[in-house]
Amino acid sequence: MRQPDRIIRLKTVLARTGLSRSTLYRKIAEGTFPPQIKISVNGSGWHESDINRWIADPVAWRPKHESDAG
Repeated sequence: MRQPDRIIRLKTVLARTGLSRSTLYRKIAEGTFPPQIKISVNGSGWHESDINRWIADPVAWRPKHESDAG
């Protein structure tokens, strides 16, 4: 059985990617980094699997389409 995808917060994403906060948000705006998801009224995070895919190949990373899920 597959483990559920964890949600990780900004500090963890910055530490794992080595990006600065401003670079991270610029890349999200450009569509070259996974967008954050809303987890509460004032909080957001990222799916750990999306960050792992980006770390594995940042240049080729593209958003996963719903049809790709499986």
